[in-house]
Amino acid sequence: MSTAYIENTAGRGAARYAAKRASRGRPIAAHHPSARRPGWVTYAILGVVFVMSVFPLYAAAMYGSSTTTEISRAVGTLPRWLPTATLFENFGAVVAAEQFSIWLAFGNSLLVAVAVSASVVFFSTLAGFSFSKLRFPGRQALYVAVLATLIIPAQVGTIPLFVMMNEFGWIDSVLALIVPGLVGAFGVFWMTQYLQEALPYELIEAARVDGASMFRTFWSIALPAARPAAATLALFTFIGSWNSFFWPSVVMRSQLTMPLVVPQLRGAFTSDTGLVMAGVFLVALPLLVVLALAGKHLVAGVMAGAVKG
Repeated sequence: MSTAYIENTAGRGAARYAAKRASRGRPIAAHHPSARRPGWVTYAILGVVFVMSVFPLYAAAMYGSSTTTEISRAVGTLPRWLPTATLFENFGAVVAAEQFSIWLAFGNSLLVAVAVSASVVFFSTLAGFSFSKLRFPGRQALYVAVLATLIIPAQVGTIPLFVMMNEFGWIDSVLALIVPGLVGAFGVFWMTQYLQEALPYELIEAARVDGASMFRTFWSIALPAARPAAATLALFTFIGSWNSFFWPSVVMRSQLTMPLVVPQLRGAFTSDTGLVMAGVFLVALPLLVVLALAGKHLVAGVMAGAVKG
């Protein structure tokens, strides 16, 4: 069996290992693709992780499907195992609550998540193109400085950032949620690593020879080439922005985002655990829809980024 066949079926690492064994006069074992399939241990571990990840949301749906009496009788177990129409009745009660407007919270979260995702993708791709394909003094030092910000906890900058938002008059405004998140170090790193491998210099040189400006080269050549990684980055950013709780709880007062609705549920429906849990499930529901629609692209983008990186 040739090392080329092994590289095609089992990867470069297996091919290097086979070549090393062949150089020592040892037989090369067959590497059929079916032999690389994960065994039952892998599936068991994945199953446990899946159950542990999904169970809190499932439990919220089951509590939301139950009445107060059923919940009080269920000690040490779930009140029921299948959802009922009570869940939708509780959804209606949460939507009609007078203490807060879940539609306003939904609009705020959607506005912030979309604006931040679009901005992060654009600026991260622009920075990634510059760091990976352009040569300018201080490029490496600047890139290292950007990456160094990844190790700084976000909580460290909370007070200075709050003071700035207060000076700008943006407290209790969605601008305080959008502007600080317009670009991030992770996005720059992600796009730099991807464009370094996915975008050949020959395409850039050809565009420059044809008279394209540097920004036109970025817009017409680099941006389309970065589409898979950009889509993945947009999804990651959207999910992170949607789930953000700490910073919105610091700067928002009367206006809410979807995560900030969760504490309000306890105050609005103190004695009804079913309504509170239905509200929790309702808050997570839009994100589940996004993951159901774009989960395949998310996984494909992560795998593409891993290969290119």
